[in-house]
Amino acid sequence: MLAAMPPTPPPAAEPGEPRIRDRGDACPGALRLHSADDGRLARLRLPAGRLTSRQVEILARAAETLGDGRISITSRGNAELRGLADDCGAALAELLADAGLLPSPTHERVRNIVASPTAGLDGLGHADVQLWARELDTALCAAPRAASLSGRFLFVLDDGRGDVTGLGGDVTLVAAEDEYVTLWLDGGPERQVFRLAADDAVRAALAAALAFLDAADAAGNGAWRPRELPAGHSPDLAAALARAGVAAEPVPVPPLPSSPPPAPGALRDGAVYVLAPLGRLTAAQLRALLPAGEIRLTPWRGAVATAAPTDQAAPPEPTARTEPATRTGPAEPTPQAGPTAQTAQAAPTEPAAPHTDATTADRLRVLDACGLITRSDAPGAGVTACTGRPGCAKSLADVRADALAAPAGPLPVHFSGCARRCGHPYGDWVEVLATGDDGYLVDGRATPRTSLTEAVATARTYPTR
Repeated sequence: MLAAMPPTPPPAAEPGEPRIRDRGDACPGALRLHSADDGRLARLRLPAGRLTSRQVEILARAAETLGDGRISITSRGNAELRGLADDCGAALAELLADAGLLPSPTHERVRNIVASPTAGLDGLGHADVQLWARELDTALCAAPRAASLSGRFLFVLDDGRGDVTGLGGDVTLVAAEDEYVTLWLDGGPERQVFRLAADDAVRAALAAALAFLDAADAAGNGAWRPRELPAGHSPDLAAALARAGVAAEPVPVPPLPSSPPPAPGALRDGAVYVLAPLGRLTAAQLRALLPAGEIRLTPWRGAVATAAPTDQAAPPEPTARTEPATRTGPAEPTPQAGPTAQTAQAAPTEPAAPHTDATTADRLRVLDACGLITRSDAPGAGVTACTGRPGCAKSLADVRADALAAPAGPLPVHFSGCARRCGHPYGDWVEVLATGDDGYLVDGRATPRTSLTEAVATARTYPTR
C-alpha cells in the first residue's frame, strides 16, 4: 500500500519543444506515501476542502496516533499528515476509509477539486458550487477512465465571484447569471471556452477531463496537464461535450471575474473563517472548529466552519492558548498560471457585511485563544511557508522559524527554502527565498537574515515586483 516517490525527475524539454513525461506523476496520496526527512507524508484529497464533524475527529485522531499531531492545509485546500511511520499505511487507510474519506482507492489522487469556499453562505455567487463539487467527485469516482488523470490535474469551480478563478485550474467552471456557466479547458495559448446550462456543469467538466486524456494519449508525450500538450494536439472538447449529451456553444475567451479571498472573521448565518498559522493546524485546533455543520479547508490555508446544528453543544473554553505550529508539509505542486483573472466580467453584487452576534463573537474569541488567526490584521495573517528544515532535505534554511517573525502587511508573503518555491500563493505576493548563506532574496533583493524583518515589512506594503 506504500509506494516511495521516484527520486529522479523526468528529463526537461529543449527550449521550444513540448515537455516529455516518461513516467506517471509522483504526487503523494493517502495510499501512496512520500518519504521525507521527518518521516512519511500522506496527502488526502478533500473535494472543495469539505469535512464532516466525524471526519474532522478521525483526521485529528490520525494525526495524533500515526503522525506528528498536526494537519497541513495545502494550496488546493487538501490535507497532509507528516511524521508517519514506514509501516502505518494499512492503519491510515483503514481510518480514512472508515470516515468515508477514501470513496475510491483507484481515484484517491485525482479528486483535486477546488470550489469557492463561502459559496452558499454569504449571499454572493450565482450558484452553490459546493454542491457541484460533491456531484463532480461522485462522477469522477464512477468513471474508470478518470483514474488515469494525473495527481496534479485540477478542477476549479467558481460561483461567479472570482475568488478561485486564478488558481490555475485545468478545467474551470464559472457560474454566470441566468443559470448558465462557462467551461474553460486550459491549454496555454490553445485555451477553449464554452457556454452551457448550469445543469450540465458537472457532466461537462468530466467530459473535458476525459477529452484531455484522449488528446494526451494521441500526443504520446505523457502530458500530465493540458498546457503540456504539444501544438496540434488540443483536446476535441466540442465532440466530447456532444458525446456527453451537453449542449454547449464555443465563445471567445472572455476575461474572468476576480476577487480577493475572504477575510478571516465572521461570515453570515453563524459561519466563521479562520486561518491556520503558517498553514498548519494542531489536532486540538482542528477539533476547536467544532461543533459545525461542516468544515471547508481553503486554498489560502484556512478553514470555514459553518454554523453548528442547534442540537450540538457550544465549544468548550480553552484552558490555554495553543502554540502555533512550527512546520508544515510540502505544499501541493503549484499550478502554473491558469486563465488570467481580470475584473471585466462583473461579479455578483456584494451584500451587506455580516453582523457578528454574541454567539459568533464568542466562537471567534475561543478560536483566537486556540491560536487560530481570526482577523486580517492579526500577526501571521497572509504568511505562509514551505516545510523548510528539518523536514525537507532540499531546504536551505529553517524558513518556518523565520516566517513566524514576519511583520504584518497587506500583501501575502511566502517563505521558500529552495528554488522550487513549493506552495507559494497566487496573484500578487512577496517572495522570500532562502539562499543558503544565512540570507534570503526578498523579491529578488539579497537580504541578510538580520535585516529580514524590515525588508519583508517594506515589500508587503510597497511591492517591488
